[in-house]
Amino acid sequence: MSSGFEVVLAGIQATIQDLGRVGLAGIGVSSAGALDEFAFHHANRLLGNEYGTNMLEIVFGGVKLKAKGSTSLVLTGAKVDATINNKPIEIWKTYKVNDGDIINLGYATSGARVYLGVKDGFSVEKEYGSCSVSIKEKLGGNPLHVKQFLPFKSVYLHDNRKLPTTYQPNYDKILMLRLVAGYQWDMFEDIQRDKFFSSHYKVTGQNDRMGYRLSGEKITSTSKGIVSEPIAYGSVQIPAHGEPIVLLKERQTIGGYPKIGSVIPVDCFRLAQAKQDSQVQFELISLEDARDISIEFYKFFKEI
Repeated sequence: MSSGFEVVLAGIQATIQDLGRVGLAGIGVSSAGALDEFAFHHANRLLGNEYGTNMLEIVFGGVKLKAKGSTSLVLTGAKVDATINNKPIEIWKTYKVNDGDIINLGYATSGARVYLGVKDGFSVEKEYGSCSVSIKEKLGGNPLHVKQFLPFKSVYLHDNRKLPTTYQPNYDKILMLRLVAGYQWDMFEDIQRDKFFSSHYKVTGQNDRMGYRLSGEKITSTSKGIVSEPIAYGSVQIPAHGEPIVLLKERQTIGGYPKIGSVIPVDCFRLAQAKQDSQVQFELISLEDARDISIEFYKFFKEI
C-alpha cells in the first residue's frame, strides 16, 4: 500500500505548490507557485529537501489529515494551533509522523497562509513543468477535497530541526512594501507620487492568489488609457478608482491600467500573509538595491 495522507478536512483552500511555471506568460499562462517563498523555502530547508520541492499551501488552516505510512512534516508561515494526535506541535519545527497519526490544523491567528511540507515532497505529477495548482487556469489539479489521497515516499528525518525564533517573521506589524519605479512612473505627477508614498493603505477582502486590492488614499495618473501589455510580478496597478492593486503569482498576464512601479518579490511574499484590514505602506527603492536584496535572498537558500 502506498504512503500518504488521507484528507479528513480540506479547509477553505489548500493547494499543492512548488515554484511555479516558467516562461509561459507569452501564451497566457501565469506562473502560479508558492505565494510566500520565505515560508516555502524555509520548510524545504528544515526538511533537507531539494530546492523547490512541492508542498501544501493552506489558506487560514482548518485542515485535518490522517497518515498512511511514515514521514517527516513541518509547518511554516501563518501561526496556527496544530496538533499530532491531539498533542500540540510548533510552527517552524519538524516532526516525525507515523502510520495512523492524525494531523489537525486550527485557524490562523497571525498570517494567512500555512505551508505543510513533507520529506521529499508529495508524489504528484507535473503539468507544464510544475506541480503547482493554478485555480484560475485549472492547471495542476484542484484544491484539496475530503477523501483525497496525497501520496508521499515513506522516508523521514532522524532528528527534529527548528528555525530559531529570531528568524521567524512577525506578520502583525505594519507592512512596508519596497517598490521600484516602473516605466509609467511619469504618468503620475509629483503630488500623486507623494500622496502614494505618504499614505497608509488597508488590505481589503478582495485578495487572493491573483493579487491584493488595497483601500485608502486615491491617486490619479495623466493616462487617458494604455494598450494592454505584459504585467510583471509585483506590479502596482492604479485603475480608474484610484486605489492600488498589487499583482501576485496568478495575475492576468496582460492588462491595461497604468502601473506606478513593482513591489520587490521578497515583500510580495510578506504581502501574501496579510489579512483583511492589515496596514500597508510603500517605500521607493532603487533597482540596484532591489536586485541586491533578491540575490541575497535566493543565494541563501540555493547554497545550502
